[in-house]
Amino acid sequence: MGTEPALKIAFSPCPNDTFVFDAWAHGRVPGAPALDVTFADIDITNGMAERGEFDVLKVSYAVLPWILDEYALLPCGGALGRGCGPLVLTREPATDLTGKVVAVPSEKSTAYLLFRLWAADVLPGGVGEVVVMPFHEIMPAVRDGKVDAGLVIHEARFTYQNYGLHCLADMGEYWETATGLPIPLGAIIAKRSLGADTLRRLAESARASVRLAWDDPEASRPYVHEHAQEMDPAVADRHIGLYVNEFTADLGEDGYAAVRGLLTRAAAEGLVPALGPDALSFG
Repeated sequence: MGTEPALKIAFSPCPNDTFVFDAWAHGRVPGAPALDVTFADIDITNGMAERGEFDVLKVSYAVLPWILDEYALLPCGGALGRGCGPLVLTREPATDLTGKVVAVPSEKSTAYLLFRLWAADVLPGGVGEVVVMPFHEIMPAVRDGKVDAGLVIHEARFTYQNYGLHCLADMGEYWETATGLPIPLGAIIAKRSLGADTLRRLAESARASVRLAWDDPEASRPYVHEHAQEMDPAVADRHIGLYVNEFTADLGEDGYAAVRGLLTRAAAEGLVPALGPDALSFG
């Protein structure tokens, strides 16, 4: 028998993803398919999924309604959480964003979906213009007055004070107060055409890779810091602690309820297509 070809996978260089996939990417998960890894920010991977590129991808949950015909949601490996929602940042506290310019990291991100749901509740006049920019450029743009507000994700939760910015609203608090559920942020998806057996192997491999990382956090440290874009190691550790949790090992009932809840609310507001009854089924 020949060696099976490596599966093409794309995920972000963020610490939570490199922590999760370290053992698998480096051949330390027994029986796992080999991976051919590409690093790309989530706005890029969302587009890859819409074009049907790559076998396995980390994407925003918000993009699922457009891609679930071709891809299946894996029940593990992704990011959901509590107390980790996107933040709306401004230069001055209590800024009214009606008619203002807001920078967001992606129009097909969970962060933007939550922002749209929040804005529909609290800004009856609506914001003015929404501009998309890479998330590492957003805080400097708010600080420098290029935009009126910025929607930030990831480790910006821990660093926005360094830019002299104020948190106008926490999308996580908004969502958790409204629903009691965790926030669905990043999903792991795989092509349905790989077949049910391979999809199961992928899920088992992702779960095993997470557990190996938890069992020996030091083993993943070189991979995490190689790709963490000069992030302070302490911030990287906090990032992993926040985004790699029980939902990464298994979505479970609360995880699936959160995903369905977000996408159902968004569809009701006309922000995404409605999901079919079996769209989230796996295998």
